[in-house]
Amino acid sequence: MTPFPLKRLTAAGLFVAAALLLSGIHIPLGPTKCFPFQHTVNALAGALLGPWWAAGIAAVTSLLRLFTGTGTLFAFPGSIPGALAAGFAFRWWKKDWAVFAEPLGTGPVGASLAALLLGPAMGRSVGIVSLNLAFLASSLPGATVAFLLLHLLRQNQAFRKMAATL
Repeated sequence: MTPFPLKRLTAAGLFVAAALLLSGIHIPLGPTKCFPFQHTVNALAGALLGPWWAAGIAAVTSLLRLFTGTGTLFAFPGSIPGALAAGFAFRWWKKDWAVFAEPLGTGPVGASLAALLLGPAMGRSVGIVSLNLAFLASSLPGATVAFLLLHLLRQNQAFRKMAATL
């Protein structure tokens, strides 16, 4: 039996808190609100904690942003697939550039899910192409920031020791 993952749970809580604190920085595009730092958090969580923890962090953050009125329903398909993609890319390649899988999950996968599921549910016609562009406008800068942060953090001895224990 594995022990309770207290360190991972603590790190996940810190990632959710960081995403919520940084959610004041957003770009309104059509029916969506683009949060570049959510994608930064998704990619970093995927790298440090793995795909399932990153998806959980994205889901909890999306839910809290929806409840506080700072997010929309588009946050769920706009963040969870990207978090999974980043986490699996890190699991497979273990390279910093794997953060750029986050926009692939967010753009084509997340935008398609949003257009197919949320558009009809909201009674609106939402184009896949326009959502794809909006989601990519948010996730590409977020992944770039994550790449730079991850590269800088990996050069820090204390961070490497901490990350090895997660």
